[in-house]
Amino acid sequence: MIMRPGQQLLLPANPFFIWGSLLLALLVNMLPLGRTPWMPDMVALVLVFWSVHQPLRVGIGAAFFLGLCMDVHQTALLGQHALAYTALSFLAIMIHRRLLWFSVPSQAVQVLPIFAVAHAIELAVRMLAGGVFPGFSVIVAPFAEALLWPVVSILLLAPQRRAPDPDANRPL
Repeated sequence: MIMRPGQQLLLPANPFFIWGSLLLALLVNMLPLGRTPWMPDMVALVLVFWSVHQPLRVGIGAAFFLGLCMDVHQTALLGQHALAYTALSFLAIMIHRRLLWFSVPSQAVQVLPIFAVAHAIELAVRMLAGGVFPGFSVIVAPFAEALLWPVVSILLLAPQRRAPDPDANRPL
């Protein structure tokens, strides 16, 4: 792959770090803070990040499993989050090659519609099952997730940016 000028060569991602970050995001979502419609979905955010950066390791199957875990935790309609996370992962994998050519703030603008689609799917499934409309504050969540995209990118790519033992024969 041709890299942009000035872009740093990254180390391979550790699978334990990938799955640990997904588990940590799941635990953050499970904190008893009270689920309000405007709160960002950390599992969705980390899932999109890893679907973009490591599509062969984190895919639609992982998204479905994490969605089922969220459905069980929130006592939501079984499959509501699973369907939304699966669509989210599919859309992220679909644009991952194009998305990586942009800067991180531009990436945040481009993942905003993906987060909006995921929240619209969750809301549609909830409303079709006879749920109550949570209000128009649900529109804030995709924007909050897009604003958190640069922070998550910096945090999750930090272990890959470490220099591997540089020496005279291996300057990279």
